[in-house]
Formats: sequence, C-alpha cells, structure tokens
Amino acid sequence: MVVLNKIYTRTGDKGDTALSDGSRVAKHDPRVEAYGTVDELNATLGLCRLHAADQLAARLSVIQNDLFDLGADLARPNMEADDQAGYPVLRIIQSQVERLEQEIDEMNADLQPLRSFILPGGSVLASHLHLSRTVARRAERCATELARNGDVNQAAVRYLNRLSDWLFVAARQANGGGTEDVLWVPGASR
Repeated sequence: MVVLNKIYTRTGDKGDTALSDGSRVAKHDPRVEAYGTVDELNATLGLCRLHAADQLAARLSVIQNDLFDLGADLARPNMEADDQAGYPVLRIIQSQVERLEQEIDEMNADLQPLRSFILPGGSVLASHLHLSRTVARRAERCATELARNGDVNQAAVRYLNRLSDWLFVAARQANGGGTEDVLWVPGASR
C-alpha cells in the first residue's frame, strides 16, 4: 500500500527524478517520457469513463489500473535485477494482454466490417476513445524507442499495442456499433 503524507518533496526541483529502483534521471529521460505518456493516457481514459455505460466503464477501470501497473513496470529499469529487489516487482504479464484480445474479439463480433478508414469523431464517448487511442500509440512509440536503448518488458509493449486496438474497437462500439462512424472520403475537399 502506498501512503503519501506529503505531496511535494522538492527533490525534483533541479530537473531530475527518481526511478522506482532509486536511480535518478533527468525528467526528460526517455524512460520518464514513456511512463509519463502512460500517465497521460490514463487521464484521458478517466474522461472516457465519464461518458461510458456500466460494462465499458468497468472495463476502462480495469485498464486504468493496468496502466498504473504499466507505469510502474516502465519506471523500473534493469529487469535482470528484479530477483534481487527484495519485494515482488510489478510487471505487465501476458494474461493482461490476452484479456484485451478477448475483449476486442467480443466487441468486434457485433461490428460490421470496415469499408473505409474512420475519422476520429462521432459521439462524445467515441471522440474521447479515439483521443485515448492516439495517446496509447504515442506511449507505444515511447516504449519501443526505450526498448531499443535498454531493457523493457516486451509484454508492456504488447499491452500498449493491443490497447490502442481495443480503444479503436470501443470507439466503433460507442458510435452505434459502427453505424455512426465518421468515414474518410478520400479527396473529398479537392
């Protein structure tokens, strides 16, 4: 359990921050950028939940919790040292990815096949879900860049990839099961 009695510590006033293993890095470090983008994604999902019905709101709540797990995962470098941490290190696991895949399949089963690309929009909920999808893609880009330069849990990268797909399908569901999707018309403004 986390207990925060004091919100500000002043330890980052000079532009650095602590990772979960205690090491300090610049606040613009790629690892901080990655988990910071995951935090931003989590905030956008909070907006989605404001407009979501019960089942979708419950699923979004689970995802928001997963994103805290994911942030903790990304905030801890050196996966080889996990065994020496002295406590269970929180990492995204494959079953979390598989849960997203199952939910995507369930939501997508009722949708008509796409015949065009979709413009982000439609209902308020769908618009927020599309915005979240783009933030998820940015988080994924940050994580894959980080993976090139250091150790990153590959399940975390897969989770972000699936989550953007999940958000796309959820946005279609929010647009009347896809019947109210805003379709791209190539060259329409020429």
